[in-house]
Amino acid sequence: MVWKYGPMLAVAAAIAPAASAQQSVPADLTAVPPVPGDYRPKTTAWGDPDLRGRWPIDHLNGTPLQRDPAQGDRVFLTEEEMAARRQRVEAAAARYENEDSQDRLGQGHWVEMGVASRRTSLIVSPANGRLPDMTEEGKRRSAQMRSSWRTGQTYDWTTDFDSWDRCITRGLPASMLPMQYNNGIRVFQTPGQVVIQLEMIHETRIIPVDGQPRISAAIDNWLGESRGRWENGNTLVIETTNFKPGPSATNIVTTGSPPANDTPISTEAKLTERLTMTGADTIVYEATYHDPVIFTAPWTTRSDWQRRDDYGFYEYACHEGNVQVRNYITASRAERAGFRPHEEGE
Repeated sequence: MVWKYGPMLAVAAAIAPAASAQQSVPADLTAVPPVPGDYRPKTTAWGDPDLRGRWPIDHLNGTPLQRDPAQGDRVFLTEEEMAARRQRVEAAAARYENEDSQDRLGQGHWVEMGVASRRTSLIVSPANGRLPDMTEEGKRRSAQMRSSWRTGQTYDWTTDFDSWDRCITRGLPASMLPMQYNNGIRVFQTPGQVVIQLEMIHETRIIPVDGQPRISAAIDNWLGESRGRWENGNTLVIETTNFKPGPSATNIVTTGSPPANDTPISTEAKLTERLTMTGADTIVYEATYHDPVIFTAPWTTRSDWQRRDDYGFYEYACHEGNVQVRNYITASRAERAGFRPHEEGE
Protein backbone atom coordinates (compact mmCIF):
# COMPACT_ATOMS: atom_id res chain seq x y z
CA MET A 1 0.00 0.00 0.00
CA VAL A 2 1.01 3.61 -0.42
CA TRP A 3 1.98 4.89 3.02
CA LYS A 4 -0.19 7.71 4.28
CA TYR A 5 1.00 9.18 7.54
CA GLY A 6 1.64 11.99 9.94
CA PRO A 7 3.33 12.15 13.38
CA MET A 8 1.45 10.74 16.36
CA LEU A 9 1.41 11.20 20.12
CA ALA A 10 2.70 8.55 22.46
CA VAL A 11 -0.04 5.96 22.57
CA ALA A 12 -0.53 5.70 26.30
CA ALA A 13 -0.79 9.45 26.81
CA ALA A 14 -2.98 9.97 23.77
CA ILE A 15 -5.76 7.52 24.62
CA ALA A 16 -5.90 7.40 28.41
CA PRO A 17 -8.63 10.02 28.93
CA ALA A 18 -10.94 8.30 26.47
CA ALA A 19 -11.54 5.26 28.68
CA SER A 20 -14.27 7.15 30.50
CA ALA A 21 -16.25 7.41 27.25
CA GLN A 22 -17.15 3.73 27.22
CA GLN A 23 -20.83 2.82 27.31
CA SER A 24 -22.34 1.15 30.32
CA VAL A 25 -23.10 -2.51 29.64
CA PRO A 26 -26.72 -3.66 29.99
CA ALA A 27 -27.67 -7.04 31.39
CA ASP A 28 -28.93 -8.02 27.93
CA LEU A 29 -25.77 -8.08 25.83
CA THR A 30 -27.81 -7.91 22.62
CA ALA A 31 -29.47 -4.60 23.52
CA VAL A 32 -28.32 -1.28 22.05
CA PRO A 33 -28.68 1.24 24.89
CA PRO A 34 -30.82 4.29 24.05
CA VAL A 35 -28.94 7.53 23.48
CA PRO A 36 -29.36 9.70 26.61
CA GLY A 37 -31.45 12.71 25.64
CA ASP A 38 -31.79 14.76 28.81
CA TYR A 39 -28.49 16.68 28.72
CA ARG A 40 -28.72 20.31 27.66
CA PRO A 41 -25.38 21.68 26.49
CA LYS A 42 -24.33 25.28 26.81
CA THR A 43 -25.10 27.39 23.76
CA THR A 44 -23.07 29.65 21.52
CA ALA A 45 -23.50 33.42 21.58
CA TRP A 46 -26.02 33.06 18.73
CA GLY A 47 -28.04 30.34 20.48
CA ASP A 48 -26.96 27.03 18.90
CA PRO A 49 -25.87 24.03 21.01
CA ASP A 50 -22.12 24.37 21.50
CA LEU A 51 -20.20 21.37 20.13
CA ARG A 52 -16.92 23.23 19.65
CA GLY A 53 -13.76 21.43 20.65
CA ARG A 54 -11.49 18.52 19.81
CA TRP A 55 -13.04 15.05 19.70
CA PRO A 56 -10.31 12.57 18.60
CA ILE A 57 -11.50 9.01 17.97
CA ASP A 58 -8.20 7.14 18.34
CA HIS A 59 -9.60 5.30 21.38
CA LEU A 60 -12.04 3.52 19.03
CA ASN A 61 -9.26 1.58 17.30
CA GLY A 62 -9.82 -1.23 19.81
CA THR A 63 -13.32 -1.80 18.38
CA PRO A 64 -13.78 -3.48 14.97
CA LEU A 65 -16.18 -2.12 12.36
CA GLN A 66 -17.77 -5.55 11.86
CA ARG A 67 -18.67 -8.15 14.46
CA ASP A 68 -17.20 -11.63 14.58
CA PRO A 69 -20.01 -13.90 13.26
CA ALA A 70 -19.49 -16.17 16.27
CA GLN A 71 -20.78 -13.34 18.50
CA GLY A 72 -24.19 -13.38 16.83
CA ASP A 73 -26.38 -10.41 17.76
CA ARG A 74 -24.41 -9.48 20.89
CA VAL A 75 -23.63 -5.77 21.01
CA PHE A 76 -21.27 -6.30 23.95
CA LEU A 77 -18.55 -8.80 24.78
CA THR A 78 -18.77 -11.22 27.66
CA GLU A 79 -16.41 -10.70 30.59
CA GLU A 80 -14.15 -13.47 29.28
CA GLU A 81 -14.06 -11.99 25.78
CA MET A 82 -13.33 -8.57 27.18
CA ALA A 83 -10.39 -9.89 29.19
CA ALA A 84 -8.95 -11.49 26.05
CA ARG A 85 -9.42 -8.29 24.01
CA ARG A 86 -7.82 -6.18 26.74
CA GLN A 87 -4.82 -8.47 26.76
CA ARG A 88 -4.43 -8.24 22.97
CA VAL A 89 -4.76 -4.44 22.93
CA GLU A 90 -2.33 -3.95 25.81
CA ALA A 91 0.21 -6.28 24.21
CA ALA A 92 -0.01 -4.35 20.93
CA ALA A 93 0.23 -0.99 22.70
CA ALA A 94 3.40 -2.15 24.45
CA ARG A 95 5.19 -2.32 21.10
CA TYR A 96 5.98 1.41 21.32
CA GLU A 97 8.07 1.05 24.49
CA ASN A 98 9.52 -2.26 23.30
CA GLU A 99 10.79 -0.63 20.10
CA ASP A 100 12.18 2.33 22.03
CA SER A 101 14.09 -0.01 24.30
CA GLN A 102 15.65 -1.61 21.19
CA ASP A 103 16.39 1.76 19.56
CA ARG A 104 14.26 1.02 16.50
CA LEU A 105 11.10 2.17 14.77
CA GLY A 106 8.25 -0.12 13.72
CA GLN A 107 4.50 -0.48 13.79
CA GLY A 108 4.50 0.39 17.47
CA HIS A 109 5.44 3.96 16.55
CA TRP A 110 2.79 4.18 13.85
CA VAL A 111 -0.31 2.49 15.16
CA GLU A 112 -2.59 4.11 17.75
CA MET A 113 -4.03 1.02 19.40
CA GLY A 114 -6.99 2.57 21.20
CA VAL A 115 -8.47 1.03 24.33
CA ALA A 116 -10.25 -2.24 24.87
CA SER A 117 -14.01 -1.73 24.58
CA ARG A 118 -16.89 -4.04 25.48
CA ARG A 119 -18.54 -3.23 22.15
CA THR A 120 -18.40 -6.13 19.68
CA SER A 121 -18.54 -3.81 16.65
CA LEU A 122 -19.06 -0.21 15.60
CA ILE A 123 -21.94 -1.40 13.40
CA VAL A 124 -25.19 -1.68 15.38
CA SER A 125 -27.54 -2.21 12.43
CA PRO A 126 -28.05 -4.76 10.88
CA ALA A 127 -28.45 -6.67 14.11
CA ASN A 128 -25.60 -9.04 13.22
CA GLY A 129 -23.17 -6.12 13.34
CA ARG A 130 -21.93 -6.70 9.81
CA LEU A 131 -22.09 -4.87 6.50
CA PRO A 132 -25.10 -5.90 4.40
CA ASP A 133 -24.53 -7.88 1.23
CA MET A 134 -23.73 -5.94 -1.89
CA THR A 135 -26.18 -5.82 -4.77
CA GLU A 136 -25.16 -7.45 -8.04
CA GLU A 137 -24.36 -3.98 -9.39
CA GLY A 138 -22.35 -3.27 -6.26
CA LYS A 139 -20.33 -6.43 -6.78
CA ARG A 140 -19.72 -5.51 -10.41
CA ARG A 141 -18.47 -2.04 -9.51
CA SER A 142 -16.42 -3.42 -6.63
CA ALA A 143 -14.58 -5.76 -8.98
CA GLN A 144 -13.52 -2.73 -11.05
CA MET A 145 -11.95 -0.87 -8.14
CA ARG A 146 -8.25 -0.16 -8.08
CA SER A 147 -6.13 0.59 -5.01
CA SER A 148 -2.68 0.06 -3.54
CA TRP A 149 -4.46 -1.80 -0.74
CA ARG A 150 -5.54 -4.55 -3.13
CA THR A 151 -3.17 -7.42 -3.92
CA GLY A 152 -2.38 -8.89 -7.32
CA GLN A 153 -3.00 -5.80 -9.45
CA THR A 154 -0.65 -3.90 -11.70
CA TYR A 155 -0.11 -0.14 -11.88
CA ASP A 156 0.17 1.83 -15.07
CA TRP A 157 -1.45 5.20 -14.37
CA THR A 158 -3.05 7.27 -11.62
CA THR A 159 -6.43 5.63 -12.28
CA ASP A 160 -4.98 2.45 -10.78
CA PHE A 161 -5.04 4.12 -7.35
CA ASP A 162 -7.92 5.18 -5.16
CA SER A 163 -8.53 8.72 -3.95
CA TRP A 164 -6.80 8.02 -0.63
CA ASP A 165 -3.68 6.70 -2.37
CA ARG A 166 -3.58 9.97 -4.29
CA CYS A 167 -3.93 12.03 -1.10
CA ILE A 168 -7.22 13.53 -2.24
CA THR A 169 -9.66 12.16 0.32
CA ARG A 170 -10.47 9.18 2.49
CA GLY A 171 -14.12 9.77 1.62
CA LEU A 172 -17.27 9.29 3.65
CA PRO A 173 -18.30 7.53 5.78
CA ALA A 174 -14.70 6.32 6.19
CA SER A 175 -13.35 9.74 7.26
CA MET A 176 -15.57 9.63 10.35
CA LEU A 177 -14.36 6.14 11.31
CA PRO A 178 -11.13 5.41 13.23
CA MET A 179 -7.91 4.57 11.44
CA GLN A 180 -4.56 3.46 12.84
CA TYR A 181 -3.33 7.06 13.06
CA ASN A 182 -4.36 10.70 12.49
CA ASN A 183 -7.72 10.36 14.23
CA GLY A 184 -8.22 13.97 15.20
CA ILE A 185 -11.64 15.60 14.76
CA ARG A 186 -12.14 19.26 15.56
CA VAL A 187 -15.49 21.11 15.54
CA PHE A 188 -15.83 24.84 14.87
CA GLN A 189 -19.07 26.83 14.74
CA THR A 190 -20.13 30.18 13.30
CA PRO A 191 -23.64 31.59 12.91
CA GLY A 192 -25.35 29.33 10.37
CA GLN A 193 -22.50 26.83 9.99
CA VAL A 194 -20.81 23.89 11.69
CA VAL A 195 -17.30 23.02 10.48
CA ILE A 196 -15.73 19.60 11.06
CA GLN A 197 -11.97 19.48 10.53
CA LEU A 198 -10.32 16.09 10.04
CA GLU A 199 -6.68 15.39 10.86
CA MET A 200 -6.43 12.73 8.15
CA ILE A 201 -5.60 14.62 4.91
CA HIS A 202 -6.66 17.83 6.74
CA GLU A 203 -10.05 17.86 5.04
CA THR A 204 -12.70 20.23 6.29
CA ARG A 205 -16.46 19.67 6.11
CA ILE A 206 -18.46 22.93 6.00
CA ILE A 207 -22.06 22.22 7.01
CA PRO A 208 -24.75 24.90 6.73
CA VAL A 209 -27.34 24.73 9.52
CA ASP A 210 -29.39 27.75 8.49
CA GLY A 211 -31.87 25.97 6.23
CA GLN A 212 -30.31 26.94 2.92
CA PRO A 213 -31.43 24.75 -0.01
CA ARG A 214 -29.33 21.95 -1.44
CA ILE A 215 -27.29 22.46 -4.57
CA SER A 216 -28.16 20.73 -7.84
CA ALA A 217 -27.77 16.94 -7.93
CA ALA A 218 -25.61 17.49 -11.03
CA ILE A 219 -22.82 18.86 -8.80
CA ASP A 220 -20.86 16.23 -6.89
CA ASN A 221 -18.04 16.42 -4.35
CA TRP A 222 -15.59 13.95 -2.83
CA LEU A 223 -17.19 14.43 0.61
CA GLY A 224 -20.65 15.08 -0.79
CA GLU A 225 -22.81 18.08 0.03
CA SER A 226 -23.99 18.36 3.65
CA ARG A 227 -26.88 20.17 5.29
CA GLY A 228 -27.44 20.20 9.05
CA ARG A 229 -30.19 21.00 11.52
CA TRP A 230 -30.61 21.00 15.29
CA GLU A 231 -32.95 18.66 17.15
CA ASN A 232 -34.04 18.53 20.82
CA GLY A 233 -31.55 21.20 21.87
CA ASN A 234 -28.65 18.72 22.01
CA THR A 235 -28.37 16.92 18.64
CA LEU A 236 -26.84 17.97 15.33
CA VAL A 237 -28.35 16.04 12.42
CA ILE A 238 -26.32 16.08 9.18
CA GLU A 239 -27.61 14.74 5.86
CA THR A 240 -25.07 14.36 3.06
CA THR A 241 -25.75 13.62 -0.61
CA ASN A 242 -24.14 14.57 -3.97
CA PHE A 243 -21.23 12.17 -3.58
CA LYS A 244 -18.74 11.85 -6.41
CA PRO A 245 -19.27 8.36 -7.88
CA GLY A 246 -16.67 6.12 -9.40
CA PRO A 247 -14.59 3.01 -8.77
CA SER A 248 -11.94 4.92 -6.81
CA ALA A 249 -14.10 7.48 -5.03
CA THR A 250 -14.36 5.98 -1.56
CA ASN A 251 -13.46 2.98 0.54
CA ILE A 252 -14.19 1.72 4.02
CA VAL A 253 -10.86 1.18 5.73
CA THR A 254 -10.84 0.74 9.48
CA THR A 255 -10.23 -2.05 11.97
CA GLY A 256 -12.50 -4.97 11.11
CA SER A 257 -13.48 -3.65 7.68
CA PRO A 258 -13.40 -5.78 4.50
CA PRO A 259 -9.83 -6.87 3.72
CA ALA A 260 -9.47 -4.88 0.49
CA ASN A 261 -10.67 -1.44 -0.53
CA ASP A 262 -13.68 -2.78 -2.35
CA THR A 263 -16.57 -0.42 -1.53
CA PRO A 264 -17.62 1.82 -4.44
CA ILE A 265 -20.11 4.68 -4.20
CA SER A 266 -23.03 5.75 -6.38
CA THR A 267 -24.88 9.00 -6.98
CA GLU A 268 -27.74 7.68 -4.81
CA ALA A 269 -25.64 7.37 -1.65
CA LYS A 270 -26.86 9.23 1.43
CA LEU A 271 -25.21 9.59 4.83
CA THR A 272 -27.25 10.67 7.87
CA GLU A 273 -25.25 11.52 11.01
CA ARG A 274 -26.46 12.39 14.50
CA LEU A 275 -24.11 14.02 17.02
CA THR A 276 -25.81 14.07 20.42
CA MET A 277 -24.15 15.75 23.36
CA THR A 278 -24.73 13.53 26.39
CA GLY A 279 -22.50 15.49 28.77
CA ALA A 280 -20.13 18.44 28.81
CA ASP A 281 -17.36 16.28 27.35
CA THR A 282 -19.20 13.42 25.61
CA ILE A 283 -20.96 12.92 22.28
CA VAL A 284 -22.75 9.86 20.93
CA TYR A 285 -22.08 9.70 17.20
CA GLU A 286 -24.46 7.72 14.98
CA ALA A 287 -24.15 7.40 11.21
CA THR A 288 -26.52 5.61 8.82
CA TYR A 289 -25.21 5.00 5.31
CA HIS A 290 -27.64 4.12 2.54
CA ASP A 291 -26.50 3.43 -1.02
CA PRO A 292 -29.20 1.27 -2.65
CA VAL A 293 -27.12 0.82 -5.81
CA ILE A 294 -24.26 -0.77 -3.85
CA PHE A 295 -25.80 -2.33 -0.69
CA THR A 296 -28.95 -4.39 -0.24
CA ALA A 297 -29.79 -2.49 2.97
CA PRO A 298 -28.66 0.56 4.98
CA TRP A 299 -26.16 0.14 7.79
CA THR A 300 -25.52 2.15 10.95
CA THR A 301 -22.50 2.71 13.17
CA ARG A 302 -22.51 4.11 16.68
CA SER A 303 -19.61 5.31 18.81
CA ASP A 304 -18.84 7.36 21.90
CA TRP A 305 -16.70 10.47 21.55
CA GLN A 306 -14.71 12.06 24.35
CA ARG A 307 -13.60 15.70 24.39
CA ARG A 308 -9.80 16.11 24.52
CA ASP A 309 -8.97 19.70 23.83
CA ASP A 310 -5.26 19.08 24.46
CA TYR A 311 -5.07 16.68 21.49
CA GLY A 312 -2.44 17.92 19.01
CA PHE A 313 -3.14 18.13 15.29
CA TYR A 314 0.03 17.50 13.28
CA GLU A 315 0.98 17.80 9.64
CA TYR A 316 -0.49 15.08 7.48
CA ALA A 317 2.40 14.40 5.10
CA CYS A 318 0.61 11.59 3.22
CA HIS A 319 3.61 10.35 1.20
CA GLU A 320 6.45 12.83 1.44
CA GLY A 321 7.85 14.16 -1.80
CA ASN A 322 4.74 12.94 -3.66
CA VAL A 323 6.75 10.15 -5.27
CA GLN A 324 5.05 6.95 -4.17
CA VAL A 325 2.41 6.77 -6.91
CA ARG A 326 5.12 7.29 -9.53
CA ASN A 327 7.32 4.65 -7.85
CA TYR A 328 4.49 2.09 -7.91
CA ILE A 329 3.91 2.73 -11.61
CA THR A 330 7.60 2.63 -12.53
CA ALA A 331 8.25 -0.55 -10.58
CA SER A 332 5.14 -2.28 -11.95
CA ARG A 333 6.03 -1.39 -15.55
CA ALA A 334 9.59 -2.62 -15.03
CA GLU A 335 8.37 -5.88 -13.52
CA ARG A 336 6.01 -6.50 -16.44
CA ALA A 337 8.87 -5.81 -18.85
CA GLY A 338 10.88 -8.57 -17.22
CA PHE A 339 13.36 -6.34 -15.42
CA ARG A 340 14.88 -7.89 -12.32
CA PRO A 341 17.41 -6.04 -10.12
CA HIS A 342 20.78 -7.75 -9.86
CA GLU A 343 21.37 -9.74 -6.72
CA GLU A 344 24.22 -8.57 -4.54
CA GLY A 345 27.47 -10.07 -5.75
CA GLU A 346 26.44 -10.60 -9.37
